Amino acid sequence: MGCFASTPKDTGGNRRKPTSIGEVSVYVPGLRVPRPVEFSQAVGDQLPKTLVERLTALRTRIVVMANQEGPTITRTRRKTQHGGSTLSDLHQALVDYLPVLLELTKDGSHLQFKVHFIWVNQEDEEEETAMSNIWYEVLSVLHLMAMLQMSQANLLLLPRGFSDGHNHPKVSEENRRASIDIFLKAAGYLECAVKNVLPQFSAEQRRSLPVDLAEGVLRALCLQALGQGVDIQLGMAIDSSKATLAVKRRLACEMVKYWQQAQDNLMNLPLANGWGEKHRLFVKWKYVEAKAAAYYYHGLILDEGNTEKSHGMAVAALQAADECFKESKKASEAFNASSPTSRTPPLFGTMKYLTEKIPKDTSSKVRINRDLYSYEKIMETAPTLPDFALALKPDEYQLPLVEST
Repeated sequence: MGCFASTPKDTGGNRRKPTSIGEVSVYVPGLRVPRPVEFSQAVGDQLPKTLVERLTALRTRIVVMANQEGPTITRTRRKTQHGGSTLSDLHQALVDYLPVLLELTKDGSHLQFKVHFIWVNQEDEEEETAMSNIWYEVLSVLHLMAMLQMSQANLLLLPRGFSDGHNHPKVSEENRRASIDIFLKAAGYLECAVKNVLPQFSAEQRRSLPVDLAEGVLRALCLQALGQGVDIQLGMAIDSSKATLAVKRRLACEMVKYWQQAQDNLMNLPLANGWGEKHRLFVKWKYVEAKAAAYYYHGLILDEGNTEKSHGMAVAALQAADECFKESKKASEAFNASSPTSRTPPLFGTMKYLTEKIPKDTSSKVRINRDLYSYEKIMETAPTLPDFALALKPDEYQLPLVEST
């Protein structure tokens, strides 16, 4: 049940892609936006008039806000004309809408297949996808809620100048801590989408979903949120005099696993339309960057050993860190150059520290001509990174309950 249709990308101008998205600390692959729906026409008198009016009002508000803010929300617009946040206002509208929407699923109601929902895609080749299935709408809402949270985290993690005499822009500790909470909330929405909403679709229906809502993309975005959360934790550990090398290495190694799993989930997916390819490039960049951090801290710990073998392994690890660091700079440039173009904000936290330390510490310990060795050769001889269990988990999010009649 639940018919669907997709509109080819060359049939209209509903999908508006900016040429540039400005500074990016947290990549958001565009915002899927909804098209208007006629609830009264679809359900007739099968629902109370007050419920139909409520659904219509809530969704119309979302359509208007999302279409106004969607093309610009990845930039640094922070406030509405009334002083509120465009991100939080739209997020709250979605939160208000979801429990009312789920009324259509009450007691397995056939009404869940009556309304024709249409959303404009970002990462899929097809411009928009329509489906007469309430779970398609729920999935789209959860995805948008998560992307709004990631957009909010991006705004918090763009370094700002302060009036305390510091010239270098910084990200406050308050913003860093707040961003971790936001990442966990976004991950919770995405985990709920994968575990509780995707199973509502048949295998055939799941194949018909846009790639924006494919299981691999949802899982990759969830892992991205967790990986970026660990990145912030590592940056705070670097700033703390109490954090040991072992703690920093563990965080860096966990970060590698999150990004590697994110990359694996995107593999072989038909990501398209600029946003999708840029998404793949972002994950590749952050994965290589995380490996640079992990090899660096692993090398420092190995160098504390008293044997010739441990010192040799330390040198190999630091070489690997340096190669990954150089590779990450190339990956960053490729990401920023891909459409829509972007810029890397001033460095802070983990990468600000490692940009200074990796080249310096590697050159002081590695006395060979590194030009004789390729990236592949150096990575072949690099010691295996320790395997730690992943500590950071998504916040648990449950769909609003619908009372049976």
